[in-house]
Amino acid sequence: MIMRLQRALCSGLLAMLLAASAQHALAGPNLENGRQAYRKCVACHSLEKDAHRTGPSLFGLWNRKAGTADGFGRYSGALKSSGIRWNEEALDRWLENPQQMVPGNRMVFPGIEDGSERKDLIAFLKAATAQDGKPSATLGMREQKPLNLKGLGENNQVTSIAHCEDTFEITTAAGETHQFWEFNVRLKSDTSENGPYPGKPVIIPAGMRGDRVSVVFAGPAEISPFIQNRCEK
Repeated sequence: MIMRLQRALCSGLLAMLLAASAQHALAGPNLENGRQAYRKCVACHSLEKDAHRTGPSLFGLWNRKAGTADGFGRYSGALKSSGIRWNEEALDRWLENPQQMVPGNRMVFPGIEDGSERKDLIAFLKAATAQDGKPSATLGMREQKPLNLKGLGENNQVTSIAHCEDTFEITTAAGETHQFWEFNVRLKSDTSENGPYPGKPVIIPAGMRGDRVSVVFAGPAEISPFIQNRCEK
């Protein structure tokens, strides 16, 4: 008797799950769920035109040939020669397993196993680049803007950098000098409109411990001439 009740209960639960799955499939993609799924992408991609990050901007993605976003120069040879055009079918395969679809590409994202989540995300991406490639203003997606380094104050404006043995001494426009182990100082360049003014690098925190910083220059050619090899003991 108990065994029959247990089998009946399990069968009922299975039927409910199958019905819910079928209902979701019939209901079509959910843009809100797709918007939430897109949060997995924002660290590397933007929906704004020419706003490239680790990966290219997704502005104008739909039906674009893979490896051809204007202004992005970090595509792998594998992706550029793939001949793919980004539509529902191609994006579904890509989002499921990028390396399986195009071996040797530079996408480090492992993929999304859930087919329903992929479907929702693809629908969101299509809507977000609708209206002739202009991101839709109705989707409520606020992307984090890159930090405008030109607007930082004296505490962040670097006036000199001295290197002695294994230490960087970084002096700011506020008159303060900070010492960092050389391995914890990241020397970077930002040539975008958000980068620092030429000849006026800035220092910003890097990491949560407070012992790591990035010094950002307006271009790579500025870095070596700015650093002085000087020991004052």
